Amino acid sequence: MKVIAGTREFHIKEPTVVTIGKFDGRHKGHQKLLRKMLTLKEQNGFSTAVFTFDMAPAGVVSGKKQSLITTNQERRNNMEKMGIDYMVEYPFDQHMAHMLPEEFVAGILVGQMNARAIVAGTDCGFGYKRAGDAALLKQLGPEYGYQAVIIEKEQDEHRDISSTYVREQLEAGNIEKANALLGEPYGIHGVVVHGNHIGAPVLGFPTANILPPPEKYLPRFGVYVSRVLVEGRYYGGVTNIGKKPTITGENPVGVETFILGLGENPDIYGKNIEVQLLDFDRPEQRFDGLEALKKRIELDKRYAEEYFKSHPWWLRGE
Repeated sequence: MKVIAGTREFHIKEPTVVTIGKFDGRHKGHQKLLRKMLTLKEQNGFSTAVFTFDMAPAGVVSGKKQSLITTNQERRNNMEKMGIDYMVEYPFDQHMAHMLPEEFVAGILVGQMNARAIVAGTDCGFGYKRAGDAALLKQLGPEYGYQAVIIEKEQDEHRDISSTYVREQLEAGNIEKANALLGEPYGIHGVVVHGNHIGAPVLGFPTANILPPPEKYLPRFGVYVSRVLVEGRYYGGVTNIGKKPTITGENPVGVETFILGLGENPDIYGKNIEVQLLDFDRPEQRFDGLEALKKRIELDKRYAEEYFKSHPWWLRGE
């Protein structure tokens, strides 16, 4: 997949089928759009291209930082998994915020991205004050030579599946429900860094620490059963998300995982891993010392091992 980021000066030569949106979380509604794009690619020979912004537009307009279920890098990883050919992360500023909808369609989607088909949801909005909508896309299609394909929203229990819906479930710790909405496990990507160094020498087992960026939307603090993708292979895991209240001092919000079956001295520092949450075990809590913490983690490990006995497909990458 080719990523076009940090520039407004680009042109895609081959004809494309384009979709637009934030794609925060790449939930089932997003996947419905992307599958339609892949179908049109197969039928017409178009390349697939996703248009999004390098930062959340609402953050620029309001001046407040916006949290994201998927960071920009995670979004790229997800789109590459889906088989998308081009990912455009367009710089968003006040000029872009005031661009008229037809100017956006004609200048960027058709002019720069060479769109011959545009796939969008019924609730899509673009251009100044989101004045552009699905009806306008259909109206402009004959004039600018593209086919507008409008997709109905994917629903769950009579509610539209949206990033907001996913966030609600993550905040409550309802990870299985969040995963059902996402159509895949909620994941956290990162490079393994050195932590407090209490895992192997004090607790008796090594852990992998990753520090998600500040904009990453994290679920309820607590302990989760997880699976961890390390160099193309899935391992079971026990993951704590939070600030390690038992450990003295100020601890940044982190994601610490004991990886089942990786061995006593895993050489994973500096490597990119993906931690996918599967089941909520317990809330994060403060213990009366490291010995009490160690005993509780042993119970968490057993909980995870029992989970994988009844859900073996997760470790097969299914």
